[in-house]
Amino acid sequence: MNHAIATGRSRRPDIAEYLAEAIFSGRYGPGDYVPREIDLCDQFGVSRSTVRSALQLLVAAGLLKRISGQGTRVRELAEWHLLDPRVSAWMARFAQPNPSIQREIFAFRVAVEPFVARLAAEHATAADLLAIETAYDGMINALEQDDLCWGGRSHDEYDVDFHEAIFTASHNLVWAQISHVLKPAIALLVEKSNHSADELHDSMERHRRVMEAIRLRQPDKAAQAALAVLDRTGRDLGLEGLLPVLPTLGPQAVNHEAQTTDG
Repeated sequence: MNHAIATGRSRRPDIAEYLAEAIFSGRYGPGDYVPREIDLCDQFGVSRSTVRSALQLLVAAGLLKRISGQGTRVRELAEWHLLDPRVSAWMARFAQPNPSIQREIFAFRVAVEPFVARLAAEHATAADLLAIETAYDGMINALEQDDLCWGGRSHDEYDVDFHEAIFTASHNLVWAQISHVLKPAIALLVEKSNHSADELHDSMERHRRVMEAIRLRQPDKAAQAALAVLDRTGRDLGLEGLLPVLPTLGPQAVNHEAQTTDG
């Protein structure tokens, strides 16, 4: 189907978005060539300069590479500018069917979030604790609703707020900024894991223990609790076998943590 006809010729087609969706969803993988300029011109009913402008946008974002005399090829994932807000937004909107990107985001969270939770336990202010608790309460209240929404916001949105508030509570400028930029990417995993979770209440208990460890200024327990949250996320996503540290943090480890914290 001609994309320009399908979207209506009264609206300027966004070729960059079309190609970004195809790349992030995995229809065009690293090393693949995207359609030729002339083919994109025919498909969208636009001039060659419009197509070149769209391609250049993706080149600048690190997704594509122009090869003289050959065409335009998708670059390796490691070369994509994922911290670019536009690229991060594309990832959140289009990457859900792409398991390789989900694995990369998950690996980043496993490497970073326990450390950030530790920092939050050391540096969180009263305002930070309020933000974490507010997000947690939002998740709990949304969980009690049939549509998983409360106060005009979804459970997923409160979940993202919870993690972002912990990054902010680290009071490290770099981590706080990274959380803002990667918010759409984190939202991608939150939405996928929560919608496939068989025990959301278990996930909430794990989140609560992160919050409590930060509130009680227990850095080691905050890091362990953050890993327990990610253990739940990994199992819900089917990614639990990717990282050897995660299987040691199953329900027994969480129960042991409960005894040592509450006792």
